[in-house]
Formats: sequence, C-alpha cells, structure tokens
Amino acid sequence: MHIVIVLGFFLLIIHDTSAVDRNNFKTCDESGFCKRQRQYSPSSTPYHLVPDSLVVGVDDAHFEVVNIESEKAFVLRLTGYSNGVVRVYMNEKLPLKPRYEVPPGDVVLEDQLTVQRFVIDKRDSASFQLSLLETDTKVKVTSPFLLEVMTIETPVLQINSRGLLKFEHLRTKPGLLSSAVETTSGLASRLIHWLTSPFRESPPVEEAKEENEDDEGAEAPAEEETESKEEPKQEEEHSMWDERYKTHTDAKPNGPTSIGVDMTFVGFEHVYGIPEHGDNLALKSTVDSDPYRLYNLDVFEHDLHNGMALYGSVPVMLAHSAYRTIGVFWNNPSEMWIDIRSSKADRSTLGKIVDFVTQDDTVPQMETRWMAESGVLDLFVMMGPAPNDVFKQYAGLTGTTRLPPIFSLAYHQSRWNYNDEADVKQIHDNFDKYDIPLDVVWLDIEHTDGKRYFTWDGGKFPNSLDMVDKLSAKGRKLVTIVDPHIKRDDNYHIYKELKEKDFFVQRSGSEFDGWCWPGSSSYPDFTRPDMREWWANKFHYDQYTGTNEHVFTWNDMNEPSVFNGPEITMHKDATHAGGWEHRDIHNLYGMYVQRATAEGQILRSGGKHRPFVLSRAFYAGSQRFGAVWTGDNMGEWSFLKISVAMVLSQSITGITFTGADIGGFFKNPSAELVTRWYQTGAFLPFYRAHSHLDTRRREPWLLDEENRNIIRDAIITRYQLLPYWYTLFYVNEKEGLPPARPMWSEFPTDTNGFSEDEQFMIGSGILVRPVLDEGASSVTINFPGGPQTIWYAGDSYQPFSGASKQDNYPVTLSSIPYFYRGGHIIPRKERVRRSSVQMKDDPYTLVVVLDTQGKSTGDLYIDDYKSFEYEQGKYLYRRFTFDNGQLTSRAIDVTDFETASWLEAVNVIGMKSKPEAVTLTVNGKDSDLSYTFTEHLTVVRKPKVNMALDWTITIS
Repeated sequence: MHIVIVLGFFLLIIHDTSAVDRNNFKTCDESGFCKRQRQYSPSSTPYHLVPDSLVVGVDDAHFEVVNIESEKAFVLRLTGYSNGVVRVYMNEKLPLKPRYEVPPGDVVLEDQLTVQRFVIDKRDSASFQLSLLETDTKVKVTSPFLLEVMTIETPVLQINSRGLLKFEHLRTKPGLLSSAVETTSGLASRLIHWLTSPFRESPPVEEAKEENEDDEGAEAPAEEETESKEEPKQEEEHSMWDERYKTHTDAKPNGPTSIGVDMTFVGFEHVYGIPEHGDNLALKSTVDSDPYRLYNLDVFEHDLHNGMALYGSVPVMLAHSAYRTIGVFWNNPSEMWIDIRSSKADRSTLGKIVDFVTQDDTVPQMETRWMAESGVLDLFVMMGPAPNDVFKQYAGLTGTTRLPPIFSLAYHQSRWNYNDEADVKQIHDNFDKYDIPLDVVWLDIEHTDGKRYFTWDGGKFPNSLDMVDKLSAKGRKLVTIVDPHIKRDDNYHIYKELKEKDFFVQRSGSEFDGWCWPGSSSYPDFTRPDMREWWANKFHYDQYTGTNEHVFTWNDMNEPSVFNGPEITMHKDATHAGGWEHRDIHNLYGMYVQRATAEGQILRSGGKHRPFVLSRAFYAGSQRFGAVWTGDNMGEWSFLKISVAMVLSQSITGITFTGADIGGFFKNPSAELVTRWYQTGAFLPFYRAHSHLDTRRREPWLLDEENRNIIRDAIITRYQLLPYWYTLFYVNEKEGLPPARPMWSEFPTDTNGFSEDEQFMIGSGILVRPVLDEGASSVTINFPGGPQTIWYAGDSYQPFSGASKQDNYPVTLSSIPYFYRGGHIIPRKERVRRSSVQMKDDPYTLVVVLDTQGKSTGDLYIDDYKSFEYEQGKYLYRRFTFDNGQLTSRAIDVTDFETASWLEAVNVIGMKSKPEAVTLTVNGKDSDLSYTFTEHLTVVRKPKVNMALDWTITIS
C-alpha cells in the first residue's frame, strides 16, 4: 500500500513540476504511419477513375477509382448540401472488415442537413463535371484521379493534384494463410486495358436506379487477400503490424490503415485553424519542420510556435484571401498530421528573384497534406464565399455553442486547490470586501475523498451544501472537478458499478489499467451510449450528494491522460465497444466525456436548466456541450501573447466558448503580467483565473493597491459588457458566428489583418488591442474599414479614421485599448454588483456609436439567463436603430416575455453639435428628457422606459 502511495506521488511530481520533455512525445519520424505517408512521393498517382462507374442519383453521385498498382478499388461519394457544402467520402469498396466511421449525429448533425442534387454538366473520355443545383459550385473529376471543387469554372480546392493520395487498405498479415480470391483484379485489368486502348470512347453515364433494381453499390461480403501489391517489401519494417515507442508496444492486428491526401487551396496565401497548437493564428509552412499534429495529449508546460499536439483537435482548416474564404473539415478522430507549404512563400530565393524580374503573376496556392492513422476519408468542403458564410456552414454541420447561462460568461476564480470550506469562504468574502464582482468558485481534485470523483473529503468539506448555499445567497456558483479516470477500488461505488456493468475500456481482453491522480485507474468507455446514460444519471442530487442546482462541472484530464501510457495517454490498441481500437476514436474521447456530463446536468434538473461544463479535451462538435480552455499554460509574457491567437484559432473552428488561464497555470508571474492578463482576459469569451498548487497565491486583493484596483476595473469592464456578450452568444447559437473574431473575418479585404495576432474583434462592434508586452508604453493599432469607417476609444471617445495606423498609441498600466466601431449600438449595464445574478433586473445603458453618415444599429437579447425556456419563446430580442436623429427600439421577434429592466441612459458618440431637445415617445405619448453634451459624447439621462416596449427617442 505504501509503495502505491509513494509511486503515485512520484508520478504526480514528475508530471507537474518538470517542463515539457519533447522526448515523451512523438515526432513524425517516430510515428510509423506519418513517416510512411510523408515519404510517399510517386512520380504519378496510381489512382485512376473507373470510367463506367458513375451513378448520379437524387441524394448523391458516386463512382469508383482503382489503385492500378495494388488493384484495390475504392468508392467515392459526392453529396451536396443546400447550405453550400460539398461532401467527399472515400472508402474501400470491399474492405476485409468495416473501417471506423463516426456515428451519425455524434459529430455531424446529418439529420439537420438538406441534400442538394448534383447534375451532370459534361463528360469526356477521362473526366466528368457535376453542378450542384441552385449554386455556382461545380465538381470536376479527371483520371488519373484528380478532384476539383470549383466556383463556376474556377478551382478553389484541388484534391490529389500533387498525386499524394495514399489509402492503406485493410489486409491480412503476411504469412497468414488465406483461400480468398482478389476480387478487384479483373476491375483493374479492365481499367488498364481501357487506359491503353487508342480507340477508347466515353462510356455511357449510368442513371440512378430504383432501390433494389440492381446490386450496384450494395454491401458485398469482403474477401481477404494474402498480400498487397501497393506496399514495397521494405515498408514492412516501418511499424505496419506493431510499433514500439519507448517501453510501449502498440499491437496492430489490422495492420496499416492510414490515409494520406493532398489538398491544395487555389488562389490563397493564408490558412488558419486545425487547433489546438501554441502557435500563431495564420498557420506556417512545415517545409522545414514536423507537420502540425492533431492528437489529444496531456502536454504540461508546452512549447510555443510549433505544431506539437496539445489537448484538443479540430480537423478544420480555413483558407482566406481578399476575394474568398473556404473551409475543409475532415471528420476523422484518429491521430492526424498536416503539412503546409506555400507556392509563393516557400519559393527559393532565386525563384523569387526570377518571379520579380519576369513579373510572374502565377496564382498563389496553399498546398496541404493531411495524414490520418485510420478511418475513412470524409471531407466537407465549405464554399463560403465570405468568412461568416463559412462559419455558418460549419455550424450547420457540427452544431453551435448552446446559449450558456450568464454566470458562466462572468468572472471565475480557481486554483489547484482551495483547501477547505473556510478557504472557500475567505475567497468570496474577500471579493466582497474589495468590491470585486465574482460569479464562480472552483474546486480541483483535492476536494474529493482520495481522488474518488463524485465524492467529498469529509474532513475538509463536511458541510458542502451549506457552503454552496452561502455562495448562492450572493448569486454565486461552485464548480467541482469530475475526471474520467476512476480509482480501482472495489469499495468505491462508482468503480464497483462500472465494473459490474462491464463499462470500462479493455486491453488484451481485460479491464484497461492506467495511472492517473488516484493511482491505478480504469477508464469508462464513453463511446457507449448506455455508459454515457449511466454517467449522466450520476449527477442527480441523490447520487452526487452534497450538490444542488448551483454546482457545475469541470472535466479535466480527458484526452485521456494516462501517466504511464505512451505519450501520457491511452494505448492505441485498447478496445472500445464494437471492437473499435482506441486509435480509431482517440480524439473523440474527451468530447464524449463532456457530452455525458452536460447531459447529466440537464437530466438532474428535469430538462429545465442549462448546463455548464468545462472540458480540457475537445473535438469538432464539442461546442454543443460547453466551454474549453487552452490548457496548462505558463505565467510568461509569451503565453499571454499566444493566448489571443489560440482562442481565435478555436473560435473560427466552432469552439467559441474558450479562454486561457488568467496569470498562467504554472510559475509565478509578475504583478504587471497578472494585471495585463486580467485586462486581456476580460475581452475573451471564457474568463477564469487558475493556478498550480506550487505557485504563490495571486487572488486580486493579494497584489498591491494599484494593481488590485486596475484588476478590479478590468473585471468590472467585463461585467458592464455582459449584455453585449450574452447577445453575441445568442447569435452564435442561432447562426454560428463566433463572439471573438479575427480581424479578417470582419474586414475580409484588408490584407493588414490576414496575419494579425494581437488585435481582434468582439462581435462586429468592438476592436480590442490588449497590451501584451512587458513594460509597454505604447502599442501599434491598425484601424481597418477605410475612410468611411470611424472608431472611438472606449475610454476617451477619441475618434480614429479607418485605414489609419497608430504606431505609438500611448498606454499606461491601467490602459485596456478597445474601440467602438461607428455604426454600432452596444448594450451595457453600468451598476457594479457582487455577481451577474444580482444584475438581472438592473437597467441598461445603450452606447450609440454613429458612423460617418450619422447612423447606427445594434441588438439586445434578454431572457431568464439560466433555463431552456427561451427555446419556447420566453425571451426578448430587440433591435435599436439610430437614423436622422431618432433612436428606435423594435422587436426582432415578437414574444410575450416580460422584464423588469429599463433604460437608464443613452450615450451617443459622434454627434457634431449640441441638440436643442430630446424627446421620448412611448405608446403615442411624448416626454422631454434631460441630457448633457460634450465634444464627442451626448448623454441622454433616465428615459426610464421598459426594455420590452417599443419606443422612440428623438434628438433634435
């Protein structure tokens, strides 16, 4: 027993006090499939179109290609959707066994998509072209296999233009006897004969046949093969059937199953996305480095400015130019590597000189190469053409962030760990003492009984419900951690029940055993719907005793983290329900954990209250189940700076409710850095301070008075803008537009924003340029939009013209440079309260920012801030419009929702002259209002009109 405790403590120390050891994580050369794929460079692609295989139906168009070297046939299916998305699916025609595919609805919401039909445009002897009805999208397929997705006749995405498609088919291990006959050799021979015939003609197009009319495309029994002609003999050495890494052996009973494909973005010089990496927003060339890696890992104190895998994986890439934005999503949760190179940026120096001298105007291209370990090719091409169109198209595929309860958008205070009930009490007492708003206190793993989740340490938290009641009396919440590794203890009810139900992940025919915080641990199989249902039921108040509706959840370590596993995660040859290997589903695991937890919070309230769950691991679609954060960062200036790029990268790929640990999780940051981090975090979607148990405490009141007051001001700024944030998250749920946005998404033709990492937009109305450098006395700000756009400083209302640049915008320690965009109306609440709950019925202030034409518009969304009743129409959604001296309020959606909130003030920025009178008109009745006028600001005081009413304020 003592040995177990000591070993567990030793692992804990090793895991959390050392900087990242790159030797614990694979490079591409150490990943068998990545090395094979990256070395693959044929003189020409062996994949050819089977000319007589095209079938165009109502729901899709499908055809076959064959690898003329291996004589393996593959089925490709093209599906068009009404939202402007083209799906490209590829699988073996007759695999030995099924290859893993994500279950419909788990990631892609297929039942919510409307299929759009393809029709044949033209066809010749070695190609065909299809048009997607009611769009300008076309798909052209030629042989040797090349697939081009086009706008009218212009390619925007090419698949296999570099001939790097390599689909490793399932096969039997060499040396095993098989009586099976290769069924595709005849097909390959027929294709080769056709390709070499001087008299070949275009075969007739097959029309779609009625169901059961023939067996075209029907499931056929797979037949084994004894050998593959595709792989050279020497490649058997490259970890095709088993792979060793450090002391770990990965058995591969299915052999090599990887897929590599090149995708070229035509006409683009910038690509973005594929989080999570500690890198710039605009992705860099990997010509001289490892590819970007997507493989959810517990990487503590990670490096910056490289493609190393981190905690989450979203295989979505966006390409943007001044003319168009498109996106690609490969729905494949296995390990993935992605190479990037630019046809222009990666040219040699001599090549660039030649281009300059010859005035070469070659169309730029971003050439990418994607390599996945298993599964199928299931691509979704989002055609845009504008950034917001791509955001909406992707949201239509994987869903949006459900409107979070408003407390979760406010400020959170966390640490590993607040020690006991007295510690929690002093935390929220001191926030009151220093008049700093706070909504949530967090408890890490030490609050449990020996790292047994769903339990409490009875000595430290003997009266947890009383503690929660004291928090909720001031409108505050508690978050407790519930991790997916379960202590192997037959006296622990959670472990005992899971074991009895055989709900754990298996390896080698028995329960998988890995080390994590409790020591020896087992891992529930969250791929199983019945297991997730069981897990969800554990959040009922009679199951998770000591909790109530004010307690929410944090899922950490859900990559999953396994301290003694390869790369600190689960072995790839562990097995899940259905016999699927962990390698097939790895990046999905964390999403399933968060999903089951969120469903549990909904279940415990009888479907009434919205959940809040924070997850460290994520995948495409995770946004439907809660928030994420950037993981275990460090208290260094470089991590503050990169946090902006990391949050934006997640936001544009659907993970919109995200943020970074304020102050950094590791190390002891300076007071200046902590202060700047609070200021930056106030303008990011998720706002939480968190720190390691070995760091000095850094709650705001522990800093000197100057820093404490500046931090207080930053947190108050966040609370004042909560109405704006909440409205943005409502729009995000309905339309998929991220609240935090890169500059190019709002100003798509402004090339200055294409590589911008340090300034960003909140919605379309606020530009933020946080101070990210130590000792800074000025910052550089690019004001976009052209001369027709005007910006106003958020503190002084000083105007700045669009298309101008401020190289030395002065800042002090108290500065948070943010700017209102002319033409927008920003809702705020100015009164300082202890929590967002206590602000519920407080009055609003409207900041009316006039454009150069004297006009402005903006929206406000209000509901009960916590329940699902808004889905039944219990909400207000208002639009404010200022034009020709009149500010009007009208309903966007007509509802009968009532609110006690009223309009306290209207701040009009940008009026040229002092008004003579201000009049409020409600229900046909006029009343005069008082006001003040200064150079840039006119303040209309206390209209005192209910926010649910239609009204007009006339400034004459």
